[in-house]
Amino acid sequence: MAEAARRVRELDKPTWIMARRQTAAKGRQGKTWVQPAGNLAATLIFRPDCTPAEAAKRSFLAANALFEALAIHVDRSKLALKWPNDVLLNGGKVAGILLESTSRGPFVDWLSIGIGVNLANAPEDLGGAFPPVSLRGAGGEDVLPETFLTVLADAYATQEGKLAAFGFPRIREDWLRNAARLGEEITARTGKETVRGLFDTIDQDGNLVLITSRGPRSIAAADVYF
Repeated sequence: MAEAARRVRELDKPTWIMARRQTAAKGRQGKTWVQPAGNLAATLIFRPDCTPAEAAKRSFLAANALFEALAIHVDRSKLALKWPNDVLLNGGKVAGILLESTSRGPFVDWLSIGIGVNLANAPEDLGGAFPPVSLRGAGGEDVLPETFLTVLADAYATQEGKLAAFGFPRIREDWLRNAARLGEEITARTGKETVRGLFDTIDQDGNLVLITSRGPRSIAAADVYF
């Protein structure tokens, strides 16, 4: 993502940048992200011509694309999408998504979508709620990062096509179809509180909607636990 930001001024079309080795990998909210050899670390950078709120919804496009790309190499029934930006395989984290953008007015100047996928090796478990797993370790097919990225890029382009043709409701529908623990009780921890309730849906802004003892709650940002 740092390389994508460095190159943005010289790019005139959507561009994928893949790192063969990372020395300063990071995850959501500044958390450490470890990227062993054989895994995918790639960033898509482009100018989406939209507001920051609309740009943020691209995490759901990326999640849908990741699900379909991974489903080529492993039984899709073993995969699930965890709000807001992870892909689970057999209940463990196999992929993560991180968005960064800049804007000086009402529209985004550029957006980068960083994606990490544990294709060959699972990083050391740092004690998170969802232990890291790898595609290979879960019985999936061996696939090179370059090969996987080719499929992922095509799958993401398909998602952008759906967004342009049908709007976010279609993206939301596709995401919910593969959502982890939909209709079940989950916990969302924001920076200020812990909210527990039934995972009802995501709304048209991509917010998590929980049915709590005090009624429906819409949550824009949180860490989710099962």
